Amino acid sequence: MIPAAIDHLVVTAPSLGSGAAYIREALGVAMQPGGTHHAMGTHNLLLKLDDSTYLEVLAVDPDMTAPGQPRWFDLDRVTTPALATWVARVDDIRAAALALGIPGHHIKPMSRGVLNWLITIPDDGSLSNLPVLIQWLNGPHPATSLPDAGCFLTGLDVTAEPLSRLVLDARCSAGPELIASIRTPHGLRSLRKTGDA
Repeated sequence: MIPAAIDHLVVTAPSLGSGAAYIREALGVAMQPGGTHHAMGTHNLLLKLDDSTYLEVLAVDPDMTAPGQPRWFDLDRVTTPALATWVARVDDIRAAALALGIPGHHIKPMSRGVLNWLITIPDDGSLSNLPVLIQWLNGPHPATSLPDAGCFLTGLDVTAEPLSRLVLDARCSAGPELIASIRTPHGLRSLRKTGDA
């Protein structure tokens, strides 16, 4: 069993504007500016959920050159905004990938501004029922610098497979589909992988 933590939730969208509108409708809050990922031709918006957890809206950046490979998080096929997956933070990404049966060559170095990390990205950019794994390499967690929007992740229903191989906190429980429960200034709201709020 590998120690891990919920690092962030990923909402994919055909554009940042449509992703921000989806979150505004679902959670009643505004997203914060993020940045760009040059290696993937994408950009993002962020929402703090606590000092070590955040929500990310991720979309293709139309002003950037397409990468010479499929984009991460299945973004080349996204047509509507939806909760796509979750990312588990680990201290040893190679050991965690081995425990989950993720090939070692899927571990890629990435950066955005001063942030550097290792992350699992399948060669075809696809998603599965397993979490994406991340290992931050330097500095404080990016959530620490985000403004508090009054949102907090209270629970995350995930498929049972990763729960049998990762040691996660009590917010994680087994369920038939990915559902994030988030306390907001407007009460408890949820995001589902199906795209329903």
